[in-house]
Parts: sequence; C-alpha cells; structure tokens
Amino acid sequence: MSGASTGNNGDDEIVTVNFKVTQSFLNEIDGTWQGRGFNSRSEFIRYTLRDAIEFPAFDRDELVALLEAEEDIREGRTMSAEDARQQFGTHGEE
Repeated sequence: MSGASTGNNGDDEIVTVNFKVTQSFLNEIDGTWQGRGFNSRSEFIRYTLRDAIEFPAFDRDELVALLEAEEDIREGRTMSAEDARQQFGTHGEE
C-alpha cells in the first residue's frame, strides 16, 4: 500500500509525533500493518488516522460492536448461516 498518501503536497513540513501504547497493543498494530500490505508501521498509522478524520461518521459504538464481533470470531462464538436461519426463523428469502 505504498500509495497511501500522507496528504502532504510538498508545501507542508513533515514532523515527528510520539505517543505511548502498551507493548501488547503495539504487537497488534505490527501484526495488522504487516498483514494488510503496508510498507511500514508509520504508513499504517498515517492511513488509519487520515481515515478517521475523513470518515468521522464512524462512531465509537460502531467500533465497539466491530471489536466485539471480532472477539466473538476469535473465540469461536459464532454460528453458521443455516443455524442462524433456524434460530431466527428466516429462510434466506428477501
């Protein structure tokens, strides 16, 4: 994803920003950027921050729901589409 723009048109000075995270969170960040094809941790963080600024309608509740869903998937707390149809009484009809 080397094409991820920094939003710098050549006129802005590039500055370094430091912030603190836990080692476990940094491990997750590193696993994420590497698994998604970014060239560096910095590139991934710039892309993620820009995305948060450009699409602010994505609110905290939606993020929490996505994180909970991801945890359910990791923990195997999911069901097949067929099981869901049976449990909720749908038959896949529109």
